Amino acid sequence: MQLIIVESPHKAKTIEKFLKGSYKVEASKGHVRDLPVNYMAVNIGGDFEPKYVIAPEKEHDIKKLTDLAKKADEVYLATDPDREGEAISWHLCEVLGLDIKKANRIVFNEISEKAVKNALANPRKIDMNLVDAQQARRVLDRIVGYSISPVASARLNENLSAGRVQSVALKMVVDREREISAFKPKEYWNLKAEVEPNGKSAFKVMLVEKNGKKYKPATSEEALAVEQQLKTLPFSVKAMKRAVVKSHAPAPFITSTLQQDGSIKMNLTAPQVMQIAQRLYEGVETPNGHLALITYMRTDSVRVSSEAQRDALNYIRDNFGEKYLPAKPNFYRSKKDAQDAHEAIRPIDISRTPESLVNVLDKNQYKLYKLIYDRFIASQMAEALYDSVSVDVEAGEYGFRTSGKTLTFKGYTVVYDDTKKEEDEEGGNALLPPMVDGEKLNLIDLLKEQKFTKPPVRYTEASLIKSMEDKGIGRPSTYATIMAKLMDKKREYVHKDKKYLIPNDISYALIDFLVKYFSNVMDISFTARMEDKLDDIGDGGIDWHNIIREFYAPFEKQLTNSKLTDIVCEKCGSPMIINSGKYGNYYACSNYPACQNIKAANEKTAIPTDRICDKCGGIMVEREGKFGKFLACSNFPKCKNTVSLSENVGTCPECGKPTKKMTSRGGKTFYGCSNYPNCKFMSWDIPTGKKCDKCGAYTIIVNGVEKCSSAKCSNGQNGKN
Repeated sequence: MQLIIVESPHKAKTIEKFLKGSYKVEASKGHVRDLPVNYMAVNIGGDFEPKYVIAPEKEHDIKKLTDLAKKADEVYLATDPDREGEAISWHLCEVLGLDIKKANRIVFNEISEKAVKNALANPRKIDMNLVDAQQARRVLDRIVGYSISPVASARLNENLSAGRVQSVALKMVVDREREISAFKPKEYWNLKAEVEPNGKSAFKVMLVEKNGKKYKPATSEEALAVEQQLKTLPFSVKAMKRAVVKSHAPAPFITSTLQQDGSIKMNLTAPQVMQIAQRLYEGVETPNGHLALITYMRTDSVRVSSEAQRDALNYIRDNFGEKYLPAKPNFYRSKKDAQDAHEAIRPIDISRTPESLVNVLDKNQYKLYKLIYDRFIASQMAEALYDSVSVDVEAGEYGFRTSGKTLTFKGYTVVYDDTKKEEDEEGGNALLPPMVDGEKLNLIDLLKEQKFTKPPVRYTEASLIKSMEDKGIGRPSTYATIMAKLMDKKREYVHKDKKYLIPNDISYALIDFLVKYFSNVMDISFTARMEDKLDDIGDGGIDWHNIIREFYAPFEKQLTNSKLTDIVCEKCGSPMIINSGKYGNYYACSNYPACQNIKAANEKTAIPTDRICDKCGGIMVEREGKFGKFLACSNFPKCKNTVSLSENVGTCPECGKPTKKMTSRGGKTFYGCSNYPNCKFMSWDIPTGKKCDKCGAYTIIVNGVEKCSSAKCSNGQNGKN
């Protein structure tokens, strides 16, 4: 038996269709291990080595994969063809005990029979350069996020999260909003002249110049004066130009452009676009079995295979005719910083048209597949052609203009129309009669219109992603995650007004704090250069530890400065720093360990009670922590006595003490022993304190009925009783 391990069950199901007989395909269901969520897990003093852990919910999957790997003659790792996929394969090697030096890594850009079998015929070793690039990004982001977030939360007295890239994106949104708030509109006037050549139809031209320089009247008085002057001046044609304008087809989608078009044309968020695209890539259920429909959707390359291009050209010839084929096949150039690891996003099989799948896909899957399909077909089609005409009219020192263009050959726009309708103040698309340079014109009328300059436009998801891409911030795999964090419901740094992104109040304070203390982290050019350095690790030859060391030295000083406050230690006179601890924010002397003075920073959050501490006689105050409300001694930290106010429900089967109903970080209810930390028993269900008479495990209450906590026992939840 030969084992292939992929990430997704959907992907596994699609591949199984192609490989029959001695291959077994299993899914790891994403990461098998990762950095823990409740602490940094990066050894700052130990050369920044990360400490990975296996989440409890993954242990069953790992045991299953381990058992299968032991029985398999060969194990192939077929995780996604990017850095994160490479890292997951490396983690699988580590966890399953596979030989890291063995050629057991297979990659494919599309889940098709040909691509999968070709990958199996050409396995390679895990690319540790790509793994290190992913590790470096993960470690760097963890250091920044887990170092800055607690300080920002303490400083601003809010539960905040700061990130290396997400905060820069948030700064862009905040800066744009501040530009809009500071914007002062300026008045100007449009002045149009309706003119007529002798014996020909009239048309309108817009005032654009004065003495060869751009010009608009700034006030009503100025506009009136110009109007009066123009009535006395002769009008004539200065220049008339006609030309054929060509519009080239857009490149096939990459991750960023797919997210932008998904936002603009489908009104979806970037995470929603990627979720749907992931399903189209991994495979959907069709009457012909489980089929994958598109190539890998995380890419910054516009390259397409010669085979795919040939199929597209044949499709265009058969469905639209020879005139819609370009004179030479269209090729597109990726950006300089593109990884170009695999192809652009395209349909795997041109014969699977969107129309053929309309009854198979759900509404959004169909729309996104059609968008990808049409864009790819259009990218291989001939240019659209326009007849363009423009005329310049002069009257004394003033210059007027109008222009327009008419579509004469649809070209690629017959499939995918990406033309933008923009306001044209010069009277574009005017129907102009034939004229010659110098021809006299009769002035029929003058029209004035008051206007005001407009503020910058707020970002949309599409325009923010495009701007981030243009500035080199983030990478294809990160855009959707960044958008999700900006609009996270728990913190909601940004909300939407229709399609526009508007920062909430806390975002201004957070950005001001970050810019003040972490100016380099918030600098767009610094962030872009760091992305390039991370890319260099993937290209090989650079130790990822060096990149982190270089970053951390100045960052550590900034972190220290960010904690310093104006509060003076009453014991030694040194400035105090603000920290966040188990019981909230507190001040600590910066002269530690010589001076160990600390005091609460948020006394107002504690509610005094009439209870007396049974250890020191101090007043107990009511506080609220991650497990609910509790009483704490007001003499903390000298006295660390606490009393839980959580509800007693159930009995601990290990020590006989009452158990308390509590809430986990994820909002799930559990029952923990009140004798903690001496007894660390906990249960997701109410424990009775009794033992099962069949297997000896403790019993629980489920829907009012006593059951055994063991799933294997016949008295358990899966049993008949």
